[in-house]
Amino acid sequence: MAKKQLSEMSFLDHLEELRWLLVRSTMAVLLIAIVTFFVSDYIFDVIIFGPTKADFITYRFFCDLSHQLGFADSICVSQTDMASFIIQNTEVEGQVNTLVWICITAGFILGFPYILWEIWKFISPALYEKEKKNAKRFIFFSSLLFFLGVLFGYFVVVPMSVNFFATFKISDVVKNQFSIASYIGMVKTSVIASGLFFELPIIIYFLTKLGLVTPSFLRKYWRYAVVIILIVSAIVTPPDVVSQVIVAVPMLIIYEISILISRIVYKNQNKKDEQTS
Repeated sequence: MAKKQLSEMSFLDHLEELRWLLVRSTMAVLLIAIVTFFVSDYIFDVIIFGPTKADFITYRFFCDLSHQLGFADSICVSQTDMASFIIQNTEVEGQVNTLVWICITAGFILGFPYILWEIWKFISPALYEKEKKNAKRFIFFSSLLFFLGVLFGYFVVVPMSVNFFATFKISDVVKNQFSIASYIGMVKTSVIASGLFFELPIIIYFLTKLGLVTPSFLRKYWRYAVVIILIVSAIVTPPDVVSQVIVAVPMLIIYEISILISRIVYKNQNKKDEQTS
């Protein structure tokens, strides 16, 4: 049966398309999650718990940077610091739930390009023929930005957070012993939130195309965006300027790129309007 044209589709038809988008995306995520189950030992020992070890690549990089900047060992992470970061399981089904949700999270991250493809197929009927040809470009750049964000969250935000919470104490009487659910939740939130934040240029592109956002609007609220980014970087990093700058700069660059993209799209839209008028 031939697929209905956009003009022929009712509201219920659109809901049906959306339902199948969610079903296919969910099945893809679950399928990849099952595959990741067979390498779960590597995922946990090397990836998930990597930032809890003093020889993690990020800590080594920051320590070398500290020496180069003349700060001695001020931002170096020692084995003693990480020894206080104890992860424990306090629930009977805690480790099973953790395994399941980590596999699902891995399925979502690895299956993100396919999810984007499904989203593109859903919105493509509303696009012009020329815009439909940009499907591969959309999938590539959106996936690239998402994976860069995931890497940024894993190699920068997570280690900074771990280092901060491992060494922060309100009193020597209180010992830091974190539940596995709390630690895994922090890792998942940091990684996925960073990945989605790096999608900001793509989101701004479509919002500008729809006329919901303009370059002047983004530039007008630039100061507020800077304040929010600095607050976020201050929360997830230790209380030193170097760490906060390392986290904040990439986020500010992403915001500036979004403004640039919005300006380009806005100018092209104005040219088209002038040609048709």
